[in-house]
Amino acid sequence: MGENIGAAARAMWNFGLDRMRLVSPRDGWPNPRAEAMASGAARVLDRVSVFEDTNAACADLSFVFATTARERALTRTVMTPARAMAEARAMIAAGEKVGVLFGPERAGLENADIVRSNAVITVPVNPEFASLNLGQTALLVAYEWMRAADETAPATYALAGASRATRIEVDRFLEHLVARLDAVGFFFPEHKRDSMIVNLENLFRRAPLTDVDIRTLHGIVRALAVKVPGRK
Repeated sequence: MGENIGAAARAMWNFGLDRMRLVSPRDGWPNPRAEAMASGAARVLDRVSVFEDTNAACADLSFVFATTARERALTRTVMTPARAMAEARAMIAAGEKVGVLFGPERAGLENADIVRSNAVITVPVNPEFASLNLGQTALLVAYEWMRAADETAPATYALAGASRATRIEVDRFLEHLVARLDAVGFFFPEHKRDSMIVNLENLFRRAPLTDVDIRTLHGIVRALAVKVPGRK
């Protein structure tokens, strides 16, 4: 279906892949429905190559992964998308040409196609509902392709133009806070004072405070210490 081709093209270009090969597309090529579904991924569709059969499409590739969710009576290495794309990157870096073979959405790949592959990619999904459409499968594989080389930290703390507070800045704020709490008799009973201060320190030191946060907290403590005329 043109829609599936377009969805796969969009998924590919999202993650930096732009070489698509089509094997005997059902509705011919080019296909306006594919262009509409690609939603901006025209670069992929402009470079599409069309072949009559799988053999021709894979003829110049040195390694082919076949995607399938079904168990097959074939001896094959079965990989997750993550492992497969890590290996694909290593092979391509060594000068090999690698492809990933997807089947029609309704029936998937035939055994005759899978036997031409070197390994199988199977996505770990809910066994009670293992159905993925073609675009979804292409997206998963393409995402793992990019992730295999991505050095983005798994988590970052965005400071939004501020700087992380230094230890001395946090120390001075805590001294200010404790002094004000002492002044209003917050630490009661007295024998619990030390443990209550430890809890306060733990609270503020485990938070990734910025210099802006520290200034704001100082302002809050000062404001709470000011008596407003006419108010109790």
